Amino acid sequence: MPAPDLQGLAHFSIPVSNIETSEKFYRDIVGCRHLFTTPPKTMSFLDAGGVCVILCQHEAPINATLDDHNGVHHSFMLKTENYGPALDNLKENGVEVFFEEDRQGGVVNGPRCYFRDPDGTVLEYIDLSSYAGAEG
Repeated sequence: MPAPDLQGLAHFSIPVSNIETSEKFYRDIVGCRHLFTTPPKTMSFLDAGGVCVILCQHEAPINATLDDHNGVHHSFMLKTENYGPALDNLKENGVEVFFEEDRQGGVVNGPRCYFRDPDGTVLEYIDLSSYAGAEG
């Protein structure tokens, strides 16, 4: 039997130690749109350009060590004209951009930067210039 024909990504979940703090960060700094928070405030549903991001309350610490977690991160795509202002917004809000590059010739290409959420989860902004998966 062949593998299923996937249609895309419906949602992904990110553990957070404080729903309210993280909801504000992902809404006001990252740029997600708030959809719904469960009444006990254990899950917050956000929209990131048509993909649902679910913030899930979890016991702290989420990331006991601030490293690159062997490449584990969540990437948010931006339009070319929004990439520079998004970086400026991070810096204006005291969010450290710890790595920035323009990677070309690989699987996922384009200018990108990496930063962390309040719990140390690594996030990325990318101005996606090309994706090898879109070519077939």
